[in-house]
Amino acid sequence: MKHILLIEDDLSLISGLSFAIQKQGYEITVARTAAEADTIWTDNRFDMVILDVSLPDGSGFDICTKIRQTSNVPIIFLTAADEETNIIMGLDIGGDDYITKPFKLAVLMSRINALLRRSSNFSEKDTQLISGGIRVDRLKGKVYKNDTELDLTAGEYKLLCFFMENPDIVLSPGQILGRLWDSSGNFVDNNTLTVYIRRLRTKIEDELSAPKRIITVRRMGYKWNSTG
Repeated sequence: MKHILLIEDDLSLISGLSFAIQKQGYEITVARTAAEADTIWTDNRFDMVILDVSLPDGSGFDICTKIRQTSNVPIIFLTAADEETNIIMGLDIGGDDYITKPFKLAVLMSRINALLRRSSNFSEKDTQLISGGIRVDRLKGKVYKNDTELDLTAGEYKLLCFFMENPDIVLSPGQILGRLWDSSGNFVDNNTLTVYIRRLRTKIEDELSAPKRIITVRRMGYKWNSTG
């Protein structure tokens, strides 16, 4: 059974989310403050974190940053306002998705299911991907650059695997978003994809200003350069 950690202080929202998540067959643990979340959190116990940006005693961004120090667990941000700066910040520090309040429970559950499904699919494969000095051990869910382990989020890991599965092929933004989100890009847009690409490049490229692994093909999309 998948176990989800919900960090949220709104009692009415907690009640609705808890019911919907349990109805899907998932286990849920709730933390109403940052301090409580810090006490509850263990990276080997939870399969996903749903995280409110604004908490009574702190910021969800700080919690996300701390989680990313030890875990690649999928993280969904709940935000009160559809502000681009908050969305970009959340994704940039390691979030995998976001949803703005108010939202429909069916939409959130669809995103939860998609993220958990993609995370499980990638973790269950037992093959390796090796290209351009990057090695992905899909049995263990680990990524190495020249034998040095990289710390990638779940979203970055999925994006990298998709690129490496399709070497030297130009992938359109629509193809990439469709693979990552189990849709045709309806959940995120090209600006969000740009953030993901930049974040991944900072970890796998030798020089961010002159990327040699993930190449931008103008007006077409992106391409994984197998020679690195």
